[in-house]
Amino acid sequence: MPIAELPHPALFLGHGNPMHALGHDSITDQWRALGNQLPRPQGIVVFSAHWGLKQCAVTAMDRPRTIHDFGGFPRALYQIQYPCPGSPQLASRVCTLLSPRTVHMDHEWGLDHGAWSLLLHLYPDADIPVIQVALDLGQSPDFHFDLGKRLAPLRQEGVLLLGSGNIVHHLGAALWEEMSPPHSWAESFDDWVVERIRTHDHESLLEWGRWPAEGHLAVPTPEHFLPLLPILGSFQPTDQVSFPVRQIEMAAISMTGVLLSSTE
Repeated sequence: MPIAELPHPALFLGHGNPMHALGHDSITDQWRALGNQLPRPQGIVVFSAHWGLKQCAVTAMDRPRTIHDFGGFPRALYQIQYPCPGSPQLASRVCTLLSPRTVHMDHEWGLDHGAWSLLLHLYPDADIPVIQVALDLGQSPDFHFDLGKRLAPLRQEGVLLLGSGNIVHHLGAALWEEMSPPHSWAESFDDWVVERIRTHDHESLLEWGRWPAEGHLAVPTPEHFLPLLPILGSFQPTDQVSFPVRQIEMAAISMTGVLLSSTE
């Protein structure tokens, strides 16, 4: 791939409720605006909360299937397809950058809803090659941050690194009534994380044992927080940090987005 003068933006988004895929609301409007605002990528590498393994893996098929990995939703949600191409070439490049780590070239997975529920708003034409890199749930936060460091050269090649999860994700504390105000602990932890990112204090985000007490409520399990870390790991000296989405839905699900973008 050609080398760009400035690195392509890197992006983390809270994907939240899969129902966002079915319509237009304040969140999806912001996603669509982002897709129009960002430069068109040559390819997209997704880290999704919904593909976690006990190994490092990357999808390597020509045509990834659309996976409906949820239950109990309207039939229309299961009929959505995101028929984008894959990219075995980009998957191979990921393997090279992660060497000497062993990376499994996967031909079974596809795109889970953490990926396609965002992509169909960001890039509705589904004409950009997309691959996914699995979260390695046997590894530490530092490991996932380091993934971003190792894959950062892709940004110079016009590739969008996209993390899909939620900074705060506690379904057991979620309130399904419309317009439920956020729990105080959810709002507090979301604000704490945003301030750590704003001040480039990534170390505090990696040392989970030293988080404020509300972090244990906000992140009862790690899989939705981990996709943030490769994006932060890809940070470049020319990057400016912004937060294109700031909202908590269902009282306990943060939709906060983080954008790293460079300007001359």
